Amino acid sequence: MSPTLSWEQIVWRLTLTLVAGTVIGINRRERGRPAGLRTTCLVSLAASLAMIQMNLLLASNGKAADSFAVMDVARLPLGILSGMGFIGAGAILRRDRMVLGVTTAATLWFVTMVGLCFGGGQIGLGLAGLGIGMVVLWCFQWFEDRLSEVRIGTLRLVVAGSREPREIEGGLRELGFRITSWGISPESHSTVTCEIHWSARPDEKGVPSFVSQVAKREDIVQLEWSEVLHA
Repeated sequence: MSPTLSWEQIVWRLTLTLVAGTVIGINRRERGRPAGLRTTCLVSLAASLAMIQMNLLLASNGKAADSFAVMDVARLPLGILSGMGFIGAGAILRRDRMVLGVTTAATLWFVTMVGLCFGGGQIGLGLAGLGIGMVVLWCFQWFEDRLSEVRIGTLRLVVAGSREPREIEGGLRELGFRITSWGISPESHSTVTCEIHWSARPDEKGVPSFVSQVAKREDIVQLEWSEVLHA
């Protein structure tokens, strides 16, 4: 492979990188994962820019005839990006099941890569990467806010009378609940605790409609609802 790249090749590589990051990001976003659309796009673009810059530097002379120094261009992006990972990790916070700051960490990594391009003399490549990064951060926010995301909630029910666990479980599943864990506390009334996953848009706030449907059941003595993860 020739180390000389045309602008058509660079545009093609960046376009494919953006498509790959977008497809994976939509998939992660729909499943409520912390690394969503913008995060995956920025990370993939940063990696692509690093490889393109290294390819452009391959044509540089790495060792003079009377010199002991050898220039290994692969160490330039690898060393700087690895060190940047420690700073990015400091921007990530975890609160219970919520992970915050992933896009911020990816943005720091991406900006570092743009700086490498400018510092290495690839002005056009740096400007192209910067332009795409701005589109991801500003324009993709509007698109990302309109995608459904997985949320997790805990529903605690006190059901009148002593009922079989399978009977209670079957009634909840008929309402469309996806129950991943639950337990029964046999008392004068049956207490059911469920962890429920459902999809909703980011602008849909408040108690989900299915909780209100459950509350209307005549056999429900008490209901407690809490949302434990809003991705």
